[in-house]
Amino acid sequence: MSNLTYEYIRRNKDIQTYINYADAALSTIGYTEHSNAHVERAAASAFMILTTLGYEQRTCELAEIAAYMHDIGNVINRIDHAQSGAVMAFRLLDNLGMPADEISLIVSAIGNHDEGTAAPVTPIAAALIIADKSDVRRSRVRSADGPFVPSTENLARDIHDRVNYAVERSSLYFSDDKKRIILDLTIDQNISSIMEYFEIFLDRMKLCRRAAEFLGVEFALHINGAVLL
Repeated sequence: MSNLTYEYIRRNKDIQTYINYADAALSTIGYTEHSNAHVERAAASAFMILTTLGYEQRTCELAEIAAYMHDIGNVINRIDHAQSGAVMAFRLLDNLGMPADEISLIVSAIGNHDEGTAAPVTPIAAALIIADKSDVRRSRVRSADGPFVPSTENLARDIHDRVNYAVERSSLYFSDDKKRIILDLTIDQNISSIMEYFEIFLDRMKLCRRAAEFLGVEFALHINGAVLL
């Protein structure tokens, strides 16, 4: 087992640089925020999922590391960023002396997190999928030329901006019996309808359901108090 901790990875200047440059690249083309706020939230959620389900502590920490590094491939290109990010993570972690068995789990999870090609091939990959796809929130919305201004015109222009901006509250938690993992959203339907949420996120929710099933639980989606999945 490696002595590379999540805190060490989170403070590593090279990894932090790749995260910052990847987020800056996405910012220039108007994509939602993929900065520290996103990857740290994903890391916390992935850790929570596997910890709640009783996985060994190091497995939970590897999920944190995978989630923290999962979007570095965006520094190369948004297209196939999961696969390029996995290759980048391999080089970084190998140079830091992490053993091959741990690197394998991390790069497999990173390479399988994007809904176009993803599959819950390991518990770490499954936890990363759910953690990443559940991060829907207003504060992720931005414009290519600066802060997002929520005007009627701007909200009408892009359905992704509109749906994300409509999410006033988002939380991910387990049911009391730990048989369901629940994504609980509050959506302002004056900004976006629930149907629009499904229009752009249906594939992601189906992937979350597959990931949850891999972990032996159900995935549930609650929006405005209603159980939709």
